[in-house]
Amino acid sequence: MPVVVVTDSSSRLPRAVTDHYGIRQVPLHLELDGTDYLEGVDDIPDDIISTPGVTTSGANPHDLAIAYEEALAASDGDGVVAVHMSRRLSGTWGAGRLAAEKFPGQVRVVDARSVGLAVGFTAIGAAQAAASGADRDRVYESAIRQAATVDSMICVHQLDNLRQSGRISAASKMLGSALSIKPILHMVDGILTLKERHRTFSKALTKMVDAAVESADGRPVTLGVQHSAAPELARELAGQLTERLRVVTSELIVDLGPILGCHVGPGAIGVAIATGLDPVEV
Repeated sequence: MPVVVVTDSSSRLPRAVTDHYGIRQVPLHLELDGTDYLEGVDDIPDDIISTPGVTTSGANPHDLAIAYEEALAASDGDGVVAVHMSRRLSGTWGAGRLAAEKFPGQVRVVDARSVGLAVGFTAIGAAQAAASGADRDRVYESAIRQAATVDSMICVHQLDNLRQSGRISAASKMLGSALSIKPILHMVDGILTLKERHRTFSKALTKMVDAAVESADGRPVTLGVQHSAAPELARELAGQLTERLRVVTSELIVDLGPILGCHVGPGAIGVAIATGLDPVEV
Protein backbone atom coordinates (compact mmCIF):
# COMPACT_ATOMS: atom_id res chain seq x y z
CA MET A 1 0.00 0.00 0.00
CA PRO A 2 1.19 3.57 -0.64
CA VAL A 3 2.33 5.89 2.10
CA VAL A 4 -0.71 7.63 3.61
CA VAL A 5 -0.83 11.42 3.94
CA VAL A 6 -2.50 13.08 6.93
CA THR A 7 -3.22 16.78 7.24
CA ASP A 8 -5.48 19.04 9.31
CA SER A 9 -8.67 20.89 8.42
CA SER A 10 -6.75 24.14 7.87
CA SER A 11 -5.77 22.66 4.49
CA ARG A 12 -9.33 23.35 3.22
CA LEU A 13 -9.19 20.48 0.73
CA PRO A 14 -12.58 19.49 -0.73
CA ARG A 15 -13.86 16.03 0.08
CA ALA A 16 -13.53 14.92 -3.54
CA VAL A 17 -9.80 15.67 -3.44
CA THR A 18 -9.11 13.96 -0.12
CA ASP A 19 -11.11 10.93 -1.21
CA HIS A 20 -9.24 10.63 -4.50
CA TYR A 21 -5.79 10.85 -2.92
CA GLY A 22 -6.63 9.07 0.33
CA ILE A 23 -5.63 12.14 2.36
CA ARG A 24 -6.93 12.13 5.94
CA GLN A 25 -7.88 15.46 7.54
CA VAL A 26 -7.85 15.89 11.31
CA PRO A 27 -10.35 18.52 12.52
CA LEU A 28 -9.29 21.67 14.33
CA HIS A 29 -11.27 22.93 17.32
CA LEU A 30 -13.49 25.97 17.81
CA GLU A 31 -15.11 26.86 21.12
CA LEU A 32 -18.07 29.16 21.83
CA ASP A 33 -20.04 29.44 25.06
CA GLY A 34 -18.49 26.24 26.42
CA THR A 35 -19.25 24.16 23.32
CA ASP A 36 -16.31 22.55 21.52
CA TYR A 37 -16.92 22.23 17.77
CA LEU A 38 -14.85 20.07 15.43
CA GLU A 39 -14.31 21.73 12.07
CA GLY A 40 -15.67 19.66 9.21
CA VAL A 41 -17.45 17.31 11.62
CA ASP A 42 -19.94 19.32 13.68
CA ASP A 43 -22.62 21.72 12.49
CA ILE A 44 -21.14 25.16 13.18
CA PRO A 45 -23.32 28.31 13.03
CA ASP A 46 -22.80 30.24 9.78
CA ASP A 47 -22.35 33.57 11.58
CA ILE A 48 -19.73 32.31 13.99
CA ILE A 49 -16.88 34.15 12.24
CA SER A 50 -18.49 37.43 13.32
CA THR A 51 -19.43 36.30 16.84
CA PRO A 52 -17.45 37.74 19.77
CA GLY A 53 -15.91 35.32 22.25
CA VAL A 54 -14.99 32.56 19.82
CA THR A 55 -11.68 30.77 20.46
CA THR A 56 -9.87 28.33 18.20
CA SER A 57 -7.26 25.66 18.83
CA GLY A 58 -5.27 23.16 16.83
CA ALA A 59 -5.54 19.40 16.81
CA ASN A 60 -4.18 17.88 20.01
CA PRO A 61 -1.70 14.99 20.34
CA HIS A 62 -4.48 12.53 21.19
CA ASP A 63 -6.49 13.41 18.06
CA LEU A 64 -3.40 13.17 15.91
CA ALA A 65 -2.14 9.91 17.42
CA ILE A 66 -5.47 8.25 16.57
CA ALA A 67 -5.32 9.60 13.01
CA TYR A 68 -1.71 8.51 12.57
CA GLU A 69 -2.44 5.02 13.92
CA GLU A 70 -5.37 4.56 11.54
CA ALA A 71 -3.34 5.91 8.61
CA LEU A 72 -0.42 3.64 9.44
CA ALA A 73 -2.70 0.62 9.47
CA ALA A 74 -4.13 1.67 6.10
CA SER A 75 -0.61 1.92 4.67
CA ASP A 76 0.16 -1.69 5.68
CA GLY A 77 3.28 -0.41 7.40
CA ASP A 78 4.60 1.71 4.52
CA GLY A 79 4.35 4.77 6.74
CA VAL A 80 2.66 8.12 7.21
CA VAL A 81 3.60 11.66 6.24
CA ALA A 82 1.68 14.32 8.18
CA VAL A 83 1.42 17.81 6.68
CA HIS A 84 0.32 20.51 9.12
CA MET A 85 -0.02 24.27 9.12
CA SER A 86 2.88 26.53 10.09
CA ARG A 87 4.27 25.95 13.56
CA ARG A 88 4.43 29.75 13.91
CA LEU A 89 0.65 30.02 13.58
CA SER A 90 -0.59 26.95 15.45
CA GLY A 91 0.43 24.29 17.94
CA THR A 92 -0.75 21.53 15.60
CA TRP A 93 2.71 20.80 14.17
CA GLY A 94 4.15 20.50 17.70
CA ALA A 95 1.27 18.25 18.71
CA GLY A 96 1.99 16.16 15.63
CA ARG A 97 5.62 15.73 16.62
CA LEU A 98 4.53 14.52 20.06
CA ALA A 99 2.01 12.11 18.57
CA ALA A 100 4.58 10.78 16.09
CA GLU A 101 6.85 9.71 18.97
CA LYS A 102 4.42 6.84 19.58
CA PHE A 103 5.30 5.44 16.16
CA PRO A 104 9.12 5.52 15.96
CA GLY A 105 10.42 5.65 12.39
CA GLN A 106 6.94 5.33 10.89
CA VAL A 107 5.50 8.87 10.88
CA ARG A 108 7.21 11.98 9.53
CA VAL A 109 5.74 15.42 10.26
CA VAL A 110 6.00 18.35 7.83
CA ASP A 111 5.71 22.04 8.69
CA ALA A 112 3.87 23.38 5.63
CA ARG A 113 5.04 26.90 6.56
CA SER A 114 1.65 28.28 5.64
CA VAL A 115 -2.09 27.89 6.19
CA GLY A 116 -5.16 27.28 4.05
CA LEU A 117 -4.83 25.88 0.52
CA ALA A 118 -1.04 26.25 0.63
CA VAL A 119 -1.15 23.46 3.24
CA GLY A 120 -3.56 21.57 1.02
CA PHE A 121 -1.29 21.86 -2.01
CA THR A 122 1.63 20.57 0.06
CA ALA A 123 -0.47 17.59 1.14
CA ILE A 124 -1.47 16.93 -2.47
CA GLY A 125 2.18 17.02 -3.53
CA ALA A 126 2.96 14.42 -0.89
CA ALA A 127 -0.01 12.27 -1.92
CA GLN A 128 0.96 12.42 -5.60
CA ALA A 129 4.46 11.25 -4.70
CA ALA A 130 2.98 8.43 -2.63
CA ALA A 131 0.73 7.38 -5.51
CA SER A 132 3.78 7.16 -7.77
CA GLY A 133 5.31 4.59 -5.42
CA ALA A 134 7.67 6.81 -3.42
CA ASP A 135 8.65 5.54 0.01
CA ARG A 136 8.01 7.48 3.22
CA ASP A 137 11.25 9.49 3.10
CA ARG A 138 10.79 10.51 -0.52
CA VAL A 139 7.17 11.49 0.14
CA TYR A 140 8.39 13.60 3.05
CA GLU A 141 10.99 15.28 0.82
CA SER A 142 8.34 15.99 -1.83
CA ALA A 143 6.21 17.69 0.80
CA ILE A 144 9.14 19.78 2.03
CA ARG A 145 9.90 20.95 -1.52
CA GLN A 146 6.28 21.81 -2.18
CA ALA A 147 5.97 23.73 1.09
CA ALA A 148 9.01 25.81 0.15
CA THR A 149 7.60 26.85 -3.22
CA VAL A 150 3.86 27.50 -2.67
CA ASP A 151 3.10 31.21 -2.67
CA SER A 152 0.15 32.40 -0.59
CA MET A 153 -1.43 35.85 -0.17
CA ILE A 154 -4.66 37.20 1.25
CA CYS A 155 -6.55 40.50 1.29
CA VAL A 156 -8.56 41.33 4.39
CA HIS A 157 -10.95 44.19 5.09
CA GLN A 158 -9.37 44.98 8.45
CA LEU A 159 -6.70 43.56 10.74
CA ASP A 160 -8.65 43.45 14.02
CA ASN A 161 -9.24 39.68 13.95
CA LEU A 162 -5.61 38.90 13.18
CA ARG A 163 -4.33 41.36 15.79
CA GLN A 164 -6.47 39.83 18.50
CA SER A 165 -5.30 36.32 17.68
CA GLY A 166 -1.62 37.29 17.37
CA ARG A 167 -1.38 35.86 13.86
CA ILE A 168 0.44 38.80 12.28
CA SER A 169 3.94 40.08 12.94
CA ALA A 170 4.66 43.15 15.04
CA ALA A 171 5.68 45.07 11.92
CA SER A 172 2.36 44.28 10.27
CA LYS A 173 0.50 45.50 13.32
CA MET A 174 2.16 48.90 13.05
CA LEU A 175 2.09 49.28 9.28
CA GLY A 176 -1.54 48.26 9.00
CA SER A 177 -2.85 50.41 11.80
CA ALA A 178 -4.70 52.98 9.69
CA LEU A 179 -8.41 52.12 9.48
CA SER A 180 -8.63 53.22 5.85
CA ILE A 181 -5.86 50.88 4.69
CA LYS A 182 -6.71 47.57 3.00
CA PRO A 183 -3.72 45.24 3.35
CA ILE A 184 -2.36 42.41 1.23
CA LEU A 185 -0.82 39.85 3.59
CA HIS A 186 1.85 37.40 2.45
CA MET A 187 3.05 34.15 4.01
CA VAL A 188 6.80 34.45 4.61
CA ASP A 189 8.76 31.87 6.62
CA GLY A 190 5.56 30.55 8.14
CA ILE A 191 4.05 33.81 9.33
CA LEU A 192 1.73 36.44 7.88
CA THR A 193 3.50 39.67 7.00
CA LEU A 194 2.35 42.85 5.31
CA LYS A 195 3.15 42.79 1.57
CA GLU A 196 1.34 45.95 0.47
CA ARG A 197 -1.39 48.28 1.65
CA HIS A 198 -3.92 50.17 -0.44
CA ARG A 199 -6.69 52.69 0.08
CA THR A 200 -9.48 50.50 -1.28
CA PHE A 201 -10.22 46.78 -1.18
CA SER A 202 -10.69 46.62 -4.96
CA LYS A 203 -7.23 48.12 -5.48
CA ALA A 204 -5.74 45.60 -3.07
CA LEU A 205 -7.37 42.74 -4.99
CA THR A 206 -6.02 44.08 -8.29
CA LYS A 207 -2.52 44.27 -6.87
CA MET A 208 -2.81 40.75 -5.41
CA VAL A 209 -3.69 39.44 -8.88
CA ASP A 210 -0.63 41.24 -10.27
CA ALA A 211 1.56 39.69 -7.55
CA ALA A 212 0.19 36.21 -8.25
CA VAL A 213 0.92 36.53 -11.97
CA GLU A 214 4.43 37.73 -11.15
CA SER A 215 4.93 34.79 -8.78
CA ALA A 216 3.85 32.31 -11.46
CA ASP A 217 6.42 33.81 -13.85
CA GLY A 218 4.90 32.11 -16.87
CA ARG A 219 5.15 28.60 -15.40
CA PRO A 220 2.27 26.09 -15.31
CA VAL A 221 0.58 26.47 -11.94
CA THR A 222 -2.07 24.99 -9.70
CA LEU A 223 -4.34 27.88 -8.75
CA GLY A 224 -6.18 28.15 -5.46
CA VAL A 225 -8.62 30.89 -4.52
CA GLN A 226 -9.94 30.90 -0.95
CA HIS A 227 -12.53 33.16 0.61
CA SER A 228 -14.34 33.94 3.83
CA ALA A 229 -18.07 34.10 3.06
CA ALA A 230 -17.47 35.73 -0.35
CA PRO A 231 -18.04 33.01 -3.00
CA GLU A 232 -19.06 35.31 -5.86
CA LEU A 233 -16.01 37.52 -5.44
CA ALA A 234 -13.81 34.43 -5.27
CA ARG A 235 -15.18 33.16 -8.59
CA GLU A 236 -14.65 36.58 -10.15
CA LEU A 237 -11.06 36.69 -8.92
CA ALA A 238 -10.39 33.16 -10.19
CA GLY A 239 -11.65 34.24 -13.61
CA GLN A 240 -9.28 37.20 -13.68
CA LEU A 241 -6.36 34.99 -12.72
CA THR A 242 -7.06 32.26 -15.29
CA GLU A 243 -7.18 34.93 -18.00
CA ARG A 244 -3.77 36.28 -17.04
CA LEU A 245 -1.84 33.19 -16.00
CA ARG A 246 -0.17 31.42 -18.91
CA VAL A 247 -1.06 27.83 -17.94
CA VAL A 248 -3.39 26.78 -15.12
CA THR A 249 -3.23 23.00 -14.77
CA SER A 250 -5.86 22.86 -12.01
CA GLU A 251 -8.07 25.26 -10.10
CA LEU A 252 -9.63 25.01 -6.65
CA ILE A 253 -11.99 27.57 -5.13
CA VAL A 254 -12.74 26.94 -1.45
CA ASP A 255 -14.26 28.57 1.60
CA LEU A 256 -11.74 29.27 4.36
CA GLY A 257 -14.14 27.72 6.83
CA PRO A 258 -15.11 28.84 10.33
CA ILE A 259 -11.72 28.61 12.03
CA LEU A 260 -9.61 30.51 9.52
CA GLY A 261 -12.62 32.77 8.91
CA CYS A 262 -12.58 33.79 12.58
CA HIS A 263 -8.98 34.96 12.14
CA VAL A 264 -9.31 36.88 8.87
CA GLY A 265 -12.89 38.14 9.18
CA PRO A 266 -15.73 38.06 6.64
CA GLY A 267 -15.03 39.08 3.06
CA ALA A 268 -11.35 38.08 3.00
CA ILE A 269 -10.01 36.70 -0.30
CA GLY A 270 -6.79 34.74 -0.73
CA VAL A 271 -4.70 33.24 -3.53
CA ALA A 272 -2.36 30.26 -3.47
CA ILE A 273 -0.03 29.50 -6.39
CA ALA A 274 1.74 26.14 -6.61
CA THR A 275 4.21 24.86 -9.18
CA GLY A 276 5.41 21.31 -9.52
CA LEU A 277 2.08 19.58 -8.91
CA ASP A 278 0.55 17.18 -11.38
CA PRO A 279 -2.99 18.14 -12.42
CA VAL A 280 -5.20 17.74 -9.35
CA GLU A 281 -7.71 14.95 -9.87
CA VAL A 282 -11.14 15.03 -8.21
